[in-house]
Amino acid sequence: CVASTNKGVCYLAFGSKATAYKELVEIFPRANYIHQEQPIHLQAVFFLQNPKNALNPLHLHIKGTEFQLKVWSALLKIPLGNLTTYGNISKHLNNPNANRAVGTAVGSNPVSFIIPCHRVIRSSGELGGYHWGLDLKVAMIGWEAAHTK
Repeated sequence: CVASTNKGVCYLAFGSKATAYKELVEIFPRANYIHQEQPIHLQAVFFLQNPKNALNPLHLHIKGTEFQLKVWSALLKIPLGNLTTYGNISKHLNNPNANRAVGTAVGSNPVSFIIPCHRVIRSSGELGGYHWGLDLKVAMIGWEAAHTK
């Protein structure tokens, strides 16, 4: 499910449309919803299929706290096919004791895969959580690894 405003993609979810719509309404309770495919939705799908060769920058319209936006910005710097840890992100933000806060911000990412929250793992090497399940996280990490060789 891809949702957008006139400014960019504001939400991307995996799973059923009903669940995605419910979450979307929780994030944007006062929005007017028009169920119509837009060109930016096709651009987002193309990005999902081939992130290395996306034709145009994908504009995002996301809301979050200042800290969340900093974390999400850091996630965008993780190269395709690479992984990092919550601790590395907190160090990058000059806040080395913020691992749990980083984890919360990563889990609050409204445009999963576009902002690659699936590339973050625990320092122990464990995958950690993923909103749509660990099977999907493993598949995404594997897919990216296969497409970067």
